[in-house]
Amino acid sequence: MPPRSASSETAYEKLLGAARVLFYNHGINGTGIDALVRRAGVAKKSLYNNFASKEELVATYLRVRHEEWLSLYKRRLQAAATPRDRVMAVFMAYGDHAEFAYENGFRGCGLLNAAAELPAGTPGRQTVRAHKEEVEAILTAHLTDLMSGDAEGARGMARHFAFLLEGSISRAGLEGSSDCVTQAGIIARQMMEAY
Repeated sequence: MPPRSASSETAYEKLLGAARVLFYNHGINGTGIDALVRRAGVAKKSLYNNFASKEELVATYLRVRHEEWLSLYKRRLQAAATPRDRVMAVFMAYGDHAEFAYENGFRGCGLLNAAAELPAGTPGRQTVRAHKEEVEAILTAHLTDLMSGDAEGARGMARHFAFLLEGSISRAGLEGSSDCVTQAGIIARQMMEAY
């Protein structure tokens, strides 16, 4: 689908685009309504015509971040021929995420950054947790195939790989590149050599 010009974007799309940049760059709590509507170039009324509240905009932002990662993963998955390649597609999608052209550079996982600002038990934190659990479930499925149906062993290794991914993406955020994610992928590949 060809990109839409800024003038043909709806107020909803402009607000969501502004939220994606500002929430990532300055945090959810550090981004006020005035900054959102100014960045979007819309009237404040447009915000409330499209989202019931800032919390609803945050929830939409988190859902979109999840969908962005899934699309990176699915793109990598298309070239993955074996279970091992499918596991590596997860690592490569995290690397792609770290190499995206962010306005102020890569600052780590946008979902985890958002979760750090949200109180425990809130819907936003539940959304982030569901994303991380889905990534781990994807890893488990591919590892189960690789390990000839050993679901218990696959769950244990998937948990380990999930921790590798989270640690590497956090370090990548500090260092501003995907190098740590690449190194984590090398570790994961070595761990899979026995299968």
